[in-house]
Amino acid sequence: QELRPKSLDIKQEELGDMVEKEMACTSEAIEDAVRRIEEMMSQARNESSGVKLEVNERILNSCTDLMKAIRLLVTTSTNLQKEIVESGRGAATTQEFYAKNSRWTEGLISASKAVGWGATQLVEAADRVVLHTGKYEELIVCSHEIAASTAQLVAASKVKAEKSSHNLAKLQECSRNVNEKAAGVVASTKLGQEQIEEKDTMDFSGMSLIKLKKEEMETQVKVLELEKRLEGERVRLGELRKQHYVLAGGCDTAEDNDGDPRPSPAPAPRRGILKKPPIAQKP
Repeated sequence: QELRPKSLDIKQEELGDMVEKEMACTSEAIEDAVRRIEEMMSQARNESSGVKLEVNERILNSCTDLMKAIRLLVTTSTNLQKEIVESGRGAATTQEFYAKNSRWTEGLISASKAVGWGATQLVEAADRVVLHTGKYEELIVCSHEIAASTAQLVAASKVKAEKSSHNLAKLQECSRNVNEKAAGVVASTKLGQEQIEEKDTMDFSGMSLIKLKKEEMETQVKVLELEKRLEGERVRLGELRKQHYVLAGGCDTAEDNDGDPRPSPAPAPRRGILKKPPIAQKP
């Protein structure tokens, strides 16, 4: 009893209530995330058009699909957790079961928190991208975090679940679905980033004649700078190759570990021509 690991911020007898509370908070966070994405979708349609609207809709639709997959994952995880408690507690109460398996319970709580936090961060990152105040890379990182926290939740549930459990099989299927939807968010984000960057780089429709001339001169300067840098890198590459040939034995002398040149080993003396042995006679 003394060596059993104890939670630092919660008493053992409160673990059962904490599990249910965290599961409920995670579900609430997912529902709130879905509502916020719908609001962002409506705002994007009112404030953007063309390529930007297409990119925003694609990203937000993929985020919505991911949120729905996470919601189903949390629901299935809650059902599996109840099944585990009912089949494993025996005559003990639910609170006693959680206290007895405190390490597993704390892992379940941590995984649930990670899923809810990842969903919240994803929505905030999507909001900043739609408002053009955030980075597309934030969405990609949040998607990876959600996939990792999902794997953590499945692993925590799998420890105590029966191998033949229908809810466990369903939870694993939900986990694969979450990973697919997270990959969809990454793909739509990368594609949208390429479209926006290409449009911003090549859109000259709103420029005046003076602005166009200034941009043209600045671009010429950049071209000259890049050409000079390219020429310098080519010279550097040539010198690197020369040194590589020297170290690889492409010259007459090789260097030892101390850097002193040493002569190449003398060629082995040529052996004399051997006479052809006599052919054995048949008996």
